[in-house]
Amino acid sequence: MTDNFQQFADRLDSALLHGDNAAIQGILAECTSAETARLLESQPPKERLQIWALVPTSSCAKVLLALPKPLRRTLIQQTEEARLIMGLSQMQMDELADIDADLPMPVVSAMVQAMDAQRRQRYERVRDYPDNSAGGLMDVDSSALRADVSVKAALRYLRRLRQREGELPEHLDSLMVVDRDNHLLGIVPLSLLVSTEMDISIRELMSTQVTRFTPQMPASSVAQVFKDQDLLSAPVVDDEQKLIGRITVDDVIDVIQDEADKALYSQAGLNTHPDMFAPIVRSATRRALWLGINLLTAFLAAWVIGLFEAAIEKVVALAVLMPVVASMGGVAGSQTLTLVTRGLALNQVNRNNIIRLIGHEFSIGALNALLWAALVAFIALRWFGDWQLGLVFGLAMVIVLITGVVAGASIPMLLKKIGIDPALAGGVVLTTVTDVVGFFAFLGLATLFIL
Repeated sequence: MTDNFQQFADRLDSALLHGDNAAIQGILAECTSAETARLLESQPPKERLQIWALVPTSSCAKVLLALPKPLRRTLIQQTEEARLIMGLSQMQMDELADIDADLPMPVVSAMVQAMDAQRRQRYERVRDYPDNSAGGLMDVDSSALRADVSVKAALRYLRRLRQREGELPEHLDSLMVVDRDNHLLGIVPLSLLVSTEMDISIRELMSTQVTRFTPQMPASSVAQVFKDQDLLSAPVVDDEQKLIGRITVDDVIDVIQDEADKALYSQAGLNTHPDMFAPIVRSATRRALWLGINLLTAFLAAWVIGLFEAAIEKVVALAVLMPVVASMGGVAGSQTLTLVTRGLALNQVNRNNIIRLIGHEFSIGALNALLWAALVAFIALRWFGDWQLGLVFGLAMVIVLITGVVAGASIPMLLKKIGIDPALAGGVVLTTVTDVVGFFAFLGLATLFIL
C-alpha cells in the first residue's frame, strides 16, 4: 500500500511539473478518498488548489472527510457552494454531522432542506453528540429485526433493504434484534443467519450477550473496547436501552489513528494535525511557546552549573563528563515516561497501582544505576587517572538514573491530576528534572570530595 501511494505521489509530482491536468485526473481516479487526501496534504498551497479543482465532485465529500480540519476548511472556502452541495448529498448522516461545522451555513441549510423527514430526523439526532463520543461515531441507520420473525423473513428483509438503498449498510456483520418499543434484545450474526433453517425464529438464534455503548461514552474508550473484543460493529443504546445507532470498525480505526497522531505530535509540542505547509507566521507562533519553555528550563540548568563555576575551572574533566550524566538520566527517564504515559492513555495506570509501578521502576533504575555507575567510574579512572573523579562520576550516575526513572513514573500522574496532557508536557518537565539533578549531583559531589 505504501509503495502504491509513493507511485501515485511520484506520478502526481511529474504531472504537476508538466501541467498535465488530464494525467492528474487519471491519477485521482485510481486513488481512494483517503489516498487523495494524503496527496493533497503533501502539496504546497498552490498545487493543492490545482489538484482539488480536479477531484471528481462525486468524491469530494469523502476526501474532505479524510482531511484534517485546517486543510478541510481552507479547501471548503475555495469551493463553489453548488459543488459542495452536489458532493455532500452522497454522504451518510453521521459523516455529514462530522464536517457540518466547517461548512458555510447556506450549504448546511440547503442540505437540510433537501432531506426527507426521516433523513432529517437522523441527522438532527447525530449532530447533537460531540465528535469525540460514541454518539458522534455512530450511524443511526442501523438494521434491526423483531425477535418473533423467522430466518426466512429476516433474509427477505435484507433483500428489500438492498433493493431500497442500493446496497447493504457498510460493515454489516450482524443484525440487531429489538422488541416492539425498540429496546435492544440481542444480535444475530449474518454468518449464522444465512446458514440456518428458514423456519427457525430469530429469538432462537440471537445472542443476548451484546457489547453495547451509550452515546456519551468517550470515543477513545469505544476504540479500546473494539480493540479488546475484536468487534466489527456494536449497537448504541440510550438510557432506556433503546437502540439508537450502530458503530462500525472503520470509524473506530479513525479514532485510533487520531489518538496515535495526537500522542506523536504532542511529544514535540505540536497541535494534533499540523499542516506541513501552514502559513509561516502562524506555525512559528504556535511553536514559539514550547521553544520558550524549553529555553527557560535550559537557563535553569545553566544556573545550576553556574553555582559550581569555580569547581569546573579547577577540574576541567568535570565539564567533559557533565553531559554524560544528564544524558543518561534523560534517557532512563524517557523510557519510564513513555511507559507510564501509554499506560494512562489505555487506563492501565491508576491510583491503585501507581505506587507499585513506581517501586518497580525504582528497582529497574537501581539495577541499571549500579551497572552503569561501575562502568563509568572505571572509564573515568582510566581516562583521567583520578579515582576520586571516578567515584564521584559513578555516584552521580546512580543518583541521576534513579531520579530519572522515578520522575518518569511520577510526572505523568502529577500532570494528569492538574489537567495537563502528559504527552504534551511530560518530556519538558522530565528534561528539566534530570538536567538539574544530574548537574547538581555531579558538581556538588565533585566540590565535596575532590575540592
